[in-house]
Amino acid sequence: MQVYAARTVGWRGLLAVHTWIALKQSDAASYTRYEVIGWGVDRGARAVRINRMGPDNYWFGSRPDLLVDLRGAEVDAIIEKIQAAVAAYPYRDSYRTWPGPNSNTFTAFVGREVPELRLKLPSTAIGKDYLAGGAPIGMAPSGTGLQVSLLGLVGILGAWEEGVEINVLGLAFGLDMKRPALNLPVVGRLGVP
Repeated sequence: MQVYAARTVGWRGLLAVHTWIALKQSDAASYTRYEVIGWGVDRGARAVRINRMGPDNYWFGSRPDLLVDLRGAEVDAIIEKIQAAVAAYPYRDSYRTWPGPNSNTFTAFVGREVPELRLKLPSTAIGKDYLAGGAPIGMAPSGTGLQVSLLGLVGILGAWEEGVEINVLGLAFGLDMKRPALNLPVVGRLGVP
């Protein structure tokens, strides 16, 4: 079970990453890739796409970074929870680049539903702070803290995995205390790898 992030297409790649989830149960022959893509949604296509590409393919020329990598038979139970979260995603047929719901909203939603992932999304994952149903408060994507958000436009997050982040117009500024670093828009993480 893996989660990836890669810089987005075109000018948006200066600011943001695209995230996705790749699952492979212990008895499966291949991975299943889940992601949200906006192309074609305005013409009736579903936003949630399955197996559009391989699990770790480049995203339009951008090499993906591995955010989560869980292995072993005990991961099958987590994969079942992820599949249930994918099925419960409330924006299966809608997409908005900014402030969300978008690909990062989807991945963050799954992280909130399955805290065992301890998913820490990069500060460049614009849309991760868009909480389902317009909720003003929710769990951090890692499941290790809380966040307050006004439709993904402004908010604050405090969590063990993410540290402290302030979100202004979808851009996240943060301080990671667990692994000392600054998290900034555009550049991402500056500090201890």
